[in-house]
Amino acid sequence: MSAPGGRPLRVLVLDHTAELGGAELALVRTCAALGPGVDARVVLFADGPLRARLAAAGVPVEVVPLASTVATVDRERAGRLSVATLLGALRTVPFLWRLARRLRALRPDVVHTTSLKADLLGIVPAAAARRPLVWHVHDRIAPDYLPGPLVRVVRGLARRVPAAVVANSRATAATLPVTTAVAYPGFAPEQADGSDEALERRGGLARRGDAPPPVVVMIGRLSPTKGQLEVVRALRTVVDAVPGARLRVVGEPAFAAEDYAARVRAEVTRLGLDDHVEMVGFVADPRAELDGAAVCVHASPVPEPFGQVVVEAMVRGVPVVATRAGGVEEILLDADADADADADADADADADADAGTDVAPTRTDLGILVPPGDVDALAAAVLDVLDDPAAAHERAVRARDSALRRFPVERTARVLTDVWTDVSARARRA
Repeated sequence: MSAPGGRPLRVLVLDHTAELGGAELALVRTCAALGPGVDARVVLFADGPLRARLAAAGVPVEVVPLASTVATVDRERAGRLSVATLLGALRTVPFLWRLARRLRALRPDVVHTTSLKADLLGIVPAAAARRPLVWHVHDRIAPDYLPGPLVRVVRGLARRVPAAVVANSRATAATLPVTTAVAYPGFAPEQADGSDEALERRGGLARRGDAPPPVVVMIGRLSPTKGQLEVVRALRTVVDAVPGARLRVVGEPAFAAEDYAARVRAEVTRLGLDDHVEMVGFVADPRAELDGAAVCVHASPVPEPFGQVVVEAMVRGVPVVATRAGGVEEILLDADADADADADADADADADADAGTDVAPTRTDLGILVPPGDVDALAAAVLDVLDDPAAAHERAVRARDSALRRFPVERTARVLTDVWTDVSARARRA
């Protein structure tokens, strides 16, 4: 796992954002888990909290700034051919030149991009520096997640440009024409610290039936793709049945989602839930939020590429209710244990969706899955957990064992290191 001469393999990671999204938090954990055979450095295209997180983890990091007018272009605008899009492309030329010059100076063995914008913007500098490029794709490259023109561009480039393509889940890999490996975003050891005690405490409450008023927790940035509105609407039914129930919404709006956050707050008031909902804001370490919850809800109305919050809840032994779509489904169906059964379940779910069939909440060995966007099913699933805490606890115990086995960050680091080693060796032979 080393470069010629026995030195560590030099990997340069590119990310377009310095905000703390799921892929960025996973990057920090992964870099910290890399062994001595890899010398990783990160170049960000903007300054922000991610830079401090990486530096605190001992990862060398620097910023090559990209014009904000380009960096803030969202997926919808990027997928449209317009004068603004063309002008934005022209504005990237000086940035690409600066980045290529920096790559030539750093002389990495491999260039690794970890966001969709970085995947695209890294092509020219990596080629100019004559360094192999690895894409780490964290987005489902599908028309239900990205604009159609952008999907066609990314899929076409994926076939021809990168030396390797890594996906963050099987669900993401299924939307790509080629995939070298699947590297799940892993949890760090400290995320499991104290989870034995939290699990035992929750189990004792479930057995005695004397739990305090239940807390439903939802963790993630406030965004239409995360489903906070659906959870608030489902809570109205939950509170009608369990008047003491409360919801804690942990996270802040990001990527220009302030209007959506205002809609969520307005819906809380409209439904008369102000005394039952707390908008917590960003929390750097969500372990305490999870440990105090009776159930963790993941409610994305569109198929998500993975679902790190689901894994975090599983590691803490918290019962999970999640939407049955994308990478979340493979998390709660334990793909490693029975890949064939999962494939059959995926096919059945796709068939139901195509036929317009209403799919009811489904208990699995590890949690409860509901159809995306189905508020009634979401409420029913949460009430299932609250009404039968003993059964929910048994699922949570199995889920924790599954997550500890399948999703440690050390496994992520091994997969990526193997890909980088292979790509580097092939580049040297070429």
